[in-house]
Amino acid sequence: MPAHLYVRRPSPTTVCFTVSNAPSRQTWSAKLAFAVEILLRAVIFALVLLTDAAKLRHLDLGILRGRIDWTTGVGRMAARLADRYHWSIVAGASAVLIYAVWRRRYTEESLLVIRGLGVQTSTSSSMYWSSATTRFIPTTQIQDIVIHEAFKGFEVRFYLAIIVEGEPEVVVVFPNLLPRRRILEEVWRGARHCLFQPQPKPSPSSG
Repeated sequence: MPAHLYVRRPSPTTVCFTVSNAPSRQTWSAKLAFAVEILLRAVIFALVLLTDAAKLRHLDLGILRGRIDWTTGVGRMAARLADRYHWSIVAGASAVLIYAVWRRRYTEESLLVIRGLGVQTSTSSSMYWSSATTRFIPTTQIQDIVIHEAFKGFEVRFYLAIIVEGEPEVVVVFPNLLPRRRILEEVWRGARHCLFQPQPKPSPSSG
């Protein structure tokens, strides 16, 4: 899905540019589909844990003793499923399903610009339980923010880069999504305006 740009301005000296390829959830149908997806993930995760517990139910584990009733419909189903396959198959299938449940289907990358302090780049993790990868660059180390072009396969792609003093390589903003040039130009103008805008001169006092 194409990347979209979202701009937030918490204060006159702060602006956050977020690029995401997540599907839009503005309509009721999209919100309902998202809710169904979350519910389905929760059900699959619960069933995986129950099946794993059924595979271990014959072991003398205090954490499972008396906590699950295997005579219920769901309990019997999990027990039959666990007893039908070898433990290696159950463990492998559980790992794949848990990975699928916790895997994020989209990527979000952001550039936070704070005048007088610096910028912070952020890239979301591919898993819900893992935090985003961030880096803060002080204003004193930023030489410039530019738009470069490079070849990706047989295609020319543009990317936003921060030139950092003392570093041989530039810091690429939005490195995974590499949004369209129109988005990069909007971010470039907004970031430079916020970061390098000169402070207004004080008006002379009347004497």
